[in-house]
Amino acid sequence: MEDKTALRARDFWTSLVLIAACVFFLWCTTDIPLFDTQTGGVTSGDWYNSAAVVPYGIFGLMLLCALGLLTISIKDGGAERALRGAGVGWERAELIRMGCIAIILFFYIFALVPRVDFVICSALLITSMIYGFHDGHPERTKRAAAIVAAAGLYAFVMNFPQSEWAKPHDDDWVTLALWLGLTIYTLINHRDEYAVRIAPVMAILVPLILVLAMAFGFRQNVPNRSGLLFSQIEYHYYVTLKPLWAKKK
Repeated sequence: MEDKTALRARDFWTSLVLIAACVFFLWCTTDIPLFDTQTGGVTSGDWYNSAAVVPYGIFGLMLLCALGLLTISIKDGGAERALRGAGVGWERAELIRMGCIAIILFFYIFALVPRVDFVICSALLITSMIYGFHDGHPERTKRAAAIVAAAGLYAFVMNFPQSEWAKPHDDDWVTLALWLGLTIYTLINHRDEYAVRIAPVMAILVPLILVLAMAFGFRQNVPNRSGLLFSQIEYHYYVTLKPLWAKKK
């Protein structure tokens, strides 16, 4: 395995790419009005009713993570080595690593999020990123990218038209199967790594909390409300839980 400074040098370049991407998407989000929005045809000045809240939240958090990664890489000497050209140098291994990151983000943003249940596809993303990148193993990086690409390609090919995005399809099950397979594989073969052991918990809790806050806290549109998990969450919220709360009142 490569030394820590070399990995931090790569983290330096990766963080710069992520920062640029986040800034770009945040800039695009400014086209969506944060105030004076319309909800159900009724004009509202409440900022939390704006469709811009979710992308601002997602890309804002990603920007903070990228800034944190940049800070760590600078403190550990990665920036100095990267700028000297010794850490990265755009060698084959680095090109593969950057390419894998691009593949994962591309298929997650443009293929999985619009078509697949948000919790499931985000769980696959988080697990793949932790497994493939946390310790700098090239083979694991390529394997993680291939798994996300497989899920994304299936969703792309089988449900490409936008008219099919909001309908329940088997791409949820395919993505779920890939996530479960990757999770079981990592726990069996790499259970001695702490990051791998906590990955399943993080993979479920983070998107679940986010989607619950989006749907029932800020009352925002959730990507693919007919998704395998969210459709059940929404159903039981309105049919099971809400009547119970109404009775108590």
